[in-house]
Amino acid sequence: MPPAPSRRTALRGLAVAGAVVIGFDPATQSWAAAADGSADANGKLSEVPTLDGTLVTDTTALDAAADDYGHTVHRRPAAVLRPGSVADVVAMVRFCNEQGIKVAPRGQGHATYGQAQVDGGLVIETATLSAIGAVRPDNVHVTVGAGVKWSDLTKATLTHGLTPPVFTDYLELSVGGTLSVGGIGGQAHRHGAQVDNVVELEVVTGAGELVRCSATRRPDLFDAVRAGLGQCAIVVGATVRLVPAPETVRHYLLPYDDLDTFLDDQRLLAAEGRFDYLEGQVTADSAGVFGAYAIEAVAYGPPVGENPDDATLLAGLRHDPSKATITDLGYYDFLDRIAPAVAQLKAAGLWDYAHPWLNLLVPGATIADVAASVLGDLTPDDLGPGLVLLYPVRRDRFRTPLLRVPDDPTPYLFAVLAATPADDTAKLGRLLTANRTAYDTARAAGGTNYPVGSIPFERADWEEHYGAAWPEFRRARATYDPRGVLVPGQGIF
Repeated sequence: MPPAPSRRTALRGLAVAGAVVIGFDPATQSWAAAADGSADANGKLSEVPTLDGTLVTDTTALDAAADDYGHTVHRRPAAVLRPGSVADVVAMVRFCNEQGIKVAPRGQGHATYGQAQVDGGLVIETATLSAIGAVRPDNVHVTVGAGVKWSDLTKATLTHGLTPPVFTDYLELSVGGTLSVGGIGGQAHRHGAQVDNVVELEVVTGAGELVRCSATRRPDLFDAVRAGLGQCAIVVGATVRLVPAPETVRHYLLPYDDLDTFLDDQRLLAAEGRFDYLEGQVTADSAGVFGAYAIEAVAYGPPVGENPDDATLLAGLRHDPSKATITDLGYYDFLDRIAPAVAQLKAAGLWDYAHPWLNLLVPGATIADVAASVLGDLTPDDLGPGLVLLYPVRRDRFRTPLLRVPDDPTPYLFAVLAATPADDTAKLGRLLTANRTAYDTARAAGGTNYPVGSIPFERADWEEHYGAAWPEFRRARATYDPRGVLVPGQGIF
């Protein structure tokens, strides 16, 4: 274990990576093994801070950091930081800022298009920032490290009858990761996105400054970090809102065979707030046409709701009741319902497929035309072992400036979550082109990109995407990451 100097004053040219001594050579912009703590004969080795954690450069670590869930883009970093403390993140970001080294945080590696990768720079793995603060039954907030997974956070809060209000469908994502993009799920029509339910953030700016920010404390930074794609600061901690949790839920899967009827019933449910959770899926029929629809809706039971009454909850809906399925589940079993499918995908080797995902937010006024256009060109072979999601949110529940939501009372999340063998580069290229075409169709109809997917984007696209929020976002970038070292994989600045 190295001595404990101040965070910046360190042994010259040294960091500790297991038993390997690492020095940074600014001439080659790389880390390499060094014999001692002094500069080499040419004075090339720079001061790398002593760390509580480790800085690694082995092939296995670099290969892992050069990949993600998309398995499409591969940018190889020069080193990976596994921080032992927030102070490590501060020290290394400050060092990289001084040296002009690019930096990207990586949570669970679930990006689909190289967003958290960096060529020749530093990847900071946030998984070690996994502390969960004290939770009591009367809590309305909990403070956690950025590397905490939503599954672990929820297990900790449910012990006290509490829960975060909004979840993405997959729980094994990091808090810092989803807060950097938005975090949309079936509860969003009631509570907004996950970024709308965080009350304070602890971040490290691109200049290496550790800052706490909120709606009342450095609000410009707070707004630049929530859904800011890591462009101004790295999230290292968050204080998130908690609400009382149900013990059980009733889960409804309601089939439709007509797109307009499906969308209209979803819109009604979103406006009324009849269900606590509301999503929807599109599947192919026996002819390979994507024309089968299902509303997925969930009502929470006691102690936060009454025992669900089917007749009341389903009144006026135009689904096929003979094919509906209604199931009672434990609350956490519902939240983690896709875990068995994920295990099957991993066992079959399909988790390692490329995932050229398309994720859009489309105005309710134009969603029928956009969905019909995109689905009309989609084939079951294109989708592979993936799925299509289509469900409404409410514009008035979204309050984060950089989460760009169409100006419509009831926008729809439209996601084509394709999976294809990573070595089929021709098909992968075709699907990426199709994603761009679908985005252009949605944009012309007033839609926006929900930036967790794989849509080829240029810098001009980002400026158009942020629209009225762009000038403030650009000012925040210049203020908090003036040398532009953070998260180059997004390609925004």
